[in-house]
Amino acid sequence: MAKITIIGSSSMDLVVTSSKRPGAGETVLGESFTTVPGGKGANQAVAAARLGADVTMIGRVGDDHFGQQILRNYEENHVHVGYVKPVTHMESGTAHIVLAEGDNSIVVVKAANNEITPAYVEEALDVIRNSDMVLIQQEIPEETVVYVSKICAKYEVPLLLNPAPAREVEASVIENATYITPNEHEAAIMFKGQSLQEALRQYPNKLFVTEGSNGVRFFDGEQEVVVPTYKVEAVDTTGAGDTFNAAFAVALAEGKSLADSVKFANRAASLSVTKFGAQGGMPTRREVEEQL
Repeated sequence: MAKITIIGSSSMDLVVTSSKRPGAGETVLGESFTTVPGGKGANQAVAAARLGADVTMIGRVGDDHFGQQILRNYEENHVHVGYVKPVTHMESGTAHIVLAEGDNSIVVVKAANNEITPAYVEEALDVIRNSDMVLIQQEIPEETVVYVSKICAKYEVPLLLNPAPAREVEASVIENATYITPNEHEAAIMFKGQSLQEALRQYPNKLFVTEGSNGVRFFDGEQEVVVPTYKVEAVDTTGAGDTFNAAFAVALAEGKSLADSVKFANRAASLSVTKFGAQGGMPTRREVEEQL
């Protein structure tokens, strides 16, 4: 089993479905409401565990009801939670999601996730050093992402940076990361002043830009490669990107080629959107391999 360490956010997703997305100052009637565990880090941890990896999560939750539910969900999905410690002075993170018109809009409140500091991550240094792959996102403090990139480079541990939500990324982080997986919007923010083609050529076999239903684009050192996605009937796109990143990390950690890793990740992501909830549709290893 590949040892994957996820450093990132845990939250409770508060999900509303509606036939219409409200504009500014507008009130619309929703169709349903539910709460489900989420957060980009948590989603990627659950997805990686379901795909057969030995997953350790490094994160924080509040000492509240949501925090208890988040920890229980990790345990039910066989994710190691020794480094997901509650904080008493802050509530658990939440994500407020509106599903409407075939897509989602999300407002994230980081709360306890702000306590994932460099000093806190350092407590898990042995786990990180013995990982086959570290996967990190940007719903945690920026200085923590910088710190993790440095220690992964120091100990030669492969680091997959999923630069979401979008923000400018320090040059040192880009250099230290082994793989970077922005979507088109995030890539435009990361590489201001450069075209996508220029950015891809600058980081061959390192920068993988996800383009939704159009697939994944990267530069293999000689030419641009587009790995197509799989066509499915989408029910809920929440968590598709997290499933892609987790599956990509697992495949790479297992030694699959870049092209095969992207195909594996695309297949997993396509299956994830056929069911409701960020984690609800995340497939098992068997389900992905049956469809490849």
